[in-house]
Amino acid sequence: MDLSKLMEQAQKMQADLQRMEEELNATVYEGNSGGEEGVTVKMNGACEVQEVVIADDLMGIDNKDMLQDMILLAVNAAVEKAMQDKEDKLGSATEGLSIPGIL
Repeated sequence: MDLSKLMEQAQKMQADLQRMEEELNATVYEGNSGGEEGVTVKMNGACEVQEVVIADDLMGIDNKDMLQDMILLAVNAAVEKAMQDKEDKLGSATEGLSIPGIL
């Protein structure tokens, strides 16, 4: 086994993973509360919320609890998309290896 070849492969994998993580963090994921006339949340791959859009017709409702639930659903949907995309892309890059702190 050639140790220098192994080190070269490890460095390439590390660079590839870094590039993918940067790409994922720059990707915007959108989640909504289940309809066009609800709540939409946009977040980046680092799970930082970038935008919250609330349909105009919801602003006039007196049901604060319903609006809070819709925001919660939209945020969770965006987080789920971001985490699934990260798992898919980084999992394929590491070819199924479990690397602590990555997956």
